Amino acid sequence: MIAIVAGILLPVFIVASIGYGWAKLGFPLDRDFVTRLVINVATPCLVVDSIASLELPVADLLEMLLSASVMFALTAMLAALVLRLARLPLRSFLPSLTFGNAGNLALPLSFLAFGETGLGLSAGVFLTAVVIQFTLAPALQDGRPALKVLATTPVVYSSAIGVTLLATQTALPAWLAATIELLAGIAIPLSLLTLGFSLAEFRVKRLPVAVGLGLARMALGFVVAATVAALFGLTGIARGVLLLHGGMPTALVCYLFSARYGRDSEDVAGIVLVSTLLAVVLMPLLVAYTLWAAGTLPS
Repeated sequence: MIAIVAGILLPVFIVASIGYGWAKLGFPLDRDFVTRLVINVATPCLVVDSIASLELPVADLLEMLLSASVMFALTAMLAALVLRLARLPLRSFLPSLTFGNAGNLALPLSFLAFGETGLGLSAGVFLTAVVIQFTLAPALQDGRPALKVLATTPVVYSSAIGVTLLATQTALPAWLAATIELLAGIAIPLSLLTLGFSLAEFRVKRLPVAVGLGLARMALGFVVAATVAALFGLTGIARGVLLLHGGMPTALVCYLFSARYGRDSEDVAGIVLVSTLLAVVLMPLLVAYTLWAAGTLPS
């Protein structure tokens, strides 16, 4: 079992560590260019490629989308209660407790743990997270909806294309499918490199807040994911993927939104950093449990 879990986690840690070391050595990285490339080109191609190639009925993907939506909604409600009790502002910290790192971590882990099927279902959860993040965060932190931002987010359209191809069993022309697959291949390594590079630049402003909310993010997310999986009767890889997403540390995009709208960005950076470092310790247990829950862990 140790070898299986290590085989899943080590590639993720190694690639992210390269990005971290790159930053610490003072080497340049045009993070804005890389981020735009990943968000606008590579990840949409990854979503199209992974969803369109799913060997599952469309109903199973739609069930995953619904499960993810319920998971995020329940997590947000419980997170709001925690923040009220802690007397911390919802506008600043609710996204940090609601959204795990679906793109940089959950996608590669789902692929390494569950293969192409896991990646396709994980892309569905990632899409749900993106849609809610790009509407909730601006509405909460800036006081207005960001439908224009959502409407110009390529992953929304790539998901629609992927679902359409899956539902109609339509194959893209060979040259286009090969191009999309080639571009999709750079999404995960670039995301991990960017995550590592970003973590090297973050600092912890208030350690108790960072540790408390970082742990709360992963604990709430995992418990809610397990509850939703039971309510929807998810089994196999679908259950494992949802649990994996539930236990992720705070998403890097939460910091980007907080910095953009001036909502305690230094504290949010600390939550991202601390929760990710905590995940390094806790992730072997999470991955082992999700493999067991999915029924794919050898006895």
